[in-house]
Amino acid sequence: MGMKAKLAVGAVVGIAVIGAVSATAGGDGEDGGPNGGAKTGSTASAEHKPGGAGRDSGGSNDSDGAEAAEEKKASFGGDGDYQVGTDIEPGTYRTTGNTDDMCYWERAKDASGEPDSLLANDNVSGTSYVTLKATDKVFKSSGCADWEAVDPKAKGTPATSMAGDGGMFKVGTDIAPGTYKSAGNADDSCYWERTKDAGNGVDSILANDNVTGTAVVTISASDGYFKTDDCGDWKKA
Repeated sequence: MGMKAKLAVGAVVGIAVIGAVSATAGGDGEDGGPNGGAKTGSTASAEHKPGGAGRDSGGSNDSDGAEAAEEKKASFGGDGDYQVGTDIEPGTYRTTGNTDDMCYWERAKDASGEPDSLLANDNVSGTSYVTLKATDKVFKSSGCADWEAVDPKAKGTPATSMAGDGGMFKVGTDIAPGTYKSAGNADDSCYWERTKDAGNGVDSILANDNVTGTAVVTISASDGYFKTDDCGDWKKA
């Protein structure tokens, strides 16, 4: 059965129909994860929307400087271009508190700014996760809340309900696997997506849909994340 993927030409917009995506297709690896996503993102075809030094006396603060540098790489601002491996380390990051689809990010294989340099991107409402690979060169972020590194070993108490516009939820940490129902969706505005990782590329998508009326989806324990945008609140059936 065909699935709809978030493809765009020019600015990141609407959802187009694509063929089925195999759950075993190669995709970005992920280091761990938590909540964001929008019905306008995840494609490599969209364009952008418009420490202390040590001291010789009075005791050294080299360790403080190292800790500050580490903290800088583990948390960075939501506006700017960052070199992966220099400004920020590869890994999985999370941004929360984004509203009105104003948050935009992209992964790029170089700093040319050309459309074919894009690896993945998204317009974000709510919480978003993204995994940066060691082979990524640049990460761009605009209008987003600050990004924080996610501990891949972090545990959570999975919820059995979620906001319909909450964004991206990590399965098993933010949200429990199971069958969920969302009601009150109108005008094809509800978009949901099951993904195997936080690479956010087309190869990450396991299944997705635009929904009018009541929606029902089963989130597997083997899923990585679940994205929801402009839907009614989801409750476990």
